[in-house]
Amino acid sequence: MANQALDDQLVQYLGEAKPTLVCFFSPTCPRCAEMRPVIEEVKEKIGDRANFVEVDTTQSQDLMKTYKVDSHPYYILFKDGQEVWRDGGRKPYSEIIDMVRRFI
Repeated sequence: MANQALDDQLVQYLGEAKPTLVCFFSPTCPRCAEMRPVIEEVKEKIGDRANFVEVDTTQSQDLMKTYKVDSHPYYILFKDGQEVWRDGGRKPYSEIIDMVRRFI
């Protein structure tokens, strides 16, 4: 996704009441590759009750700076446009889905 389209989508989602999980990944990061199926499973389970945005950090370094992301993978959860949780690294499915559900 082009940077402007990604920025526009993120702005739109952050303006919505439902939670938005922003996932910062790098295509060359082994931990990111391990976490992709976990995030996909969370997306499938949650459905349209939350928004999910994947940021390729090799293409969106400006977003990394804006949100002070300095590692991969990295997750920031927003609710009503406000950051409510952030963490990085490998996370179990249960931790991520529980965090998203907490704000639905």
